[in-house]
Amino acid sequence: MAASDRMVLGPLVGAIDQGTSSTRFLVFNAKTAELLSHHQVEIQQKFPKEGWVEQDPKEILKSVHECVERTCEKLQQLNIDITNIKAIGVSNQRETTVVWDKTTGEPLYNAIVWLDLRTQSTVERLLKRIPGKNKAFFKFRTGLPLSTYFSAVKLRWLLDNVEEIRQAVDDGRAMFGTIDSWLIWSLTGGKNGGVHCTDVTNASRTMLFNIHSLEWDPELCQFFDIPMEILPKVRSSSEIYGLMKSGALTGVPISGCLGDQSAALVGQMCFQDGQAKNTYGTGCFLLCNTGQKSVFSEHGLLTTIAYKLGRDKPVCYALEGSVAIAGAVVRWLRDNLGIVKTSQEVEKLAAEAGTSYGCYFVPAFSGLYAPYWEPSARGIICGLTQFTNKNHIAFAALEAVCFQTREILDAINKDCGIPLNQLQVDGGMTNNKVLMQLQSDILCIPVVKPSMPETTALGAAMAAGAAEGVGIWSLNPGDLTAVTCERFEPQINPEESEFRYARWKKAVMKSMGWETSEAPSNGDTSIFCSLPLGFFIMSSMIMLIGAKYVSGAGK
Repeated sequence: MAASDRMVLGPLVGAIDQGTSSTRFLVFNAKTAELLSHHQVEIQQKFPKEGWVEQDPKEILKSVHECVERTCEKLQQLNIDITNIKAIGVSNQRETTVVWDKTTGEPLYNAIVWLDLRTQSTVERLLKRIPGKNKAFFKFRTGLPLSTYFSAVKLRWLLDNVEEIRQAVDDGRAMFGTIDSWLIWSLTGGKNGGVHCTDVTNASRTMLFNIHSLEWDPELCQFFDIPMEILPKVRSSSEIYGLMKSGALTGVPISGCLGDQSAALVGQMCFQDGQAKNTYGTGCFLLCNTGQKSVFSEHGLLTTIAYKLGRDKPVCYALEGSVAIAGAVVRWLRDNLGIVKTSQEVEKLAAEAGTSYGCYFVPAFSGLYAPYWEPSARGIICGLTQFTNKNHIAFAALEAVCFQTREILDAINKDCGIPLNQLQVDGGMTNNKVLMQLQSDILCIPVVKPSMPETTALGAAMAAGAAEGVGIWSLNPGDLTAVTCERFEPQINPEESEFRYARWKKAVMKSMGWETSEAPSNGDTSIFCSLPLGFFIMSSMIMLIGAKYVSGAGK
């Protein structure tokens, strides 16, 4: 096709959106923020043991290459010239931890996903070294409590348990990074000169980063016994890190990088103090912009870096409420229970029920995150009767996502002192209208959903397009594109909402304290671990076999 036949749209920006469940590449018009094309690939999650969640870093990288190539093919089919793609931004699942060999480019172990719980014993061991076993001991330096959630304890586990990683560290071959670092290093050349970096938003989720000095903290690295030479260089969220070294977009700068929740905050254009958004993905994450002031929560929220949109631009902070299981509960109903064949069916079942009929679902599959930070919790479904069916459970699953958001919103309102009068939402689950209406009913405030729901990718694209040396996307308030929205208003009275919320809180209390670190070391939780019971069952089996033999001999 001749170049003159191609559609001229002005500068375009691509965004890699690498999430827990899938990878996508999306291309936006830098002048209008219009989404032109995208491609998505689902990512496999591995569960080698109970509580363990892993992914293959090579599969993640391959999915990025596939999404970029397929999106470029789709653009060419639309007669859109891909040479107009002037920059690429990266948005990624945060905290997920990768260690690789810089001489071969090969991962030294699977990525340990943010949801993973294997590090509970590591956390408990580290707590013994802290005065009063205070989980919040590093809060005013990192904004975070000591938890299985963050990268430092995952990296500590890898160093303690994987010989190949210990050896690579000793040999000076090891590199650590969250998913953004692994992708940027690989895409900018890998073992042949790849750029080993991260941005401030991702660094702030490791527990190794001082959110005030904006540097790796030597004392934190010493506490976790992490060698600082394996850490990536920390950069702003909007600057040119390096150039793509292969594929259809070879030579295009990678110039934006934001952890997925920060990217959604930018994509929702929450640039003012007090503006907030809630993203419904695998987990659920409510961020409230606190501007250039770091606010520390008294109600179980995290203090995190929202963004730093340029090397010379100020850093902005956010209060964050993190919920581990949101969209993952729908995937669990599909893949584990098999009560639906597609995620979309959950909305249909819930709509048919119209109520949970007193059934409450606490999906604490990975313990409870904010505001409880209780790793001992496990998932429960309670309030079951003979009348309960799969429709009620589907409704209760969606309601659980909304109740968890209510808990976070209550905490943010208490910490900020000014209640939100509406909630801006985004993420894949917002396509579920039953969920959005439920959310408005349970919060008793309007829920506002942008008509273009890909705000995470949009935020990464905005950061990339606005970078110095690219300069094709203006972040000045007057230049930002107005967004059309769908609005959901509360349809039940506040008394009913409060009654259901109180019942949910009762269920949450019953989910706690299920798991302890005193479980048998080999993970064997069979009934034979109990000697009296095991003896009784074994002797009963022998007697039954003997009786059968005697009766058979008498025939």
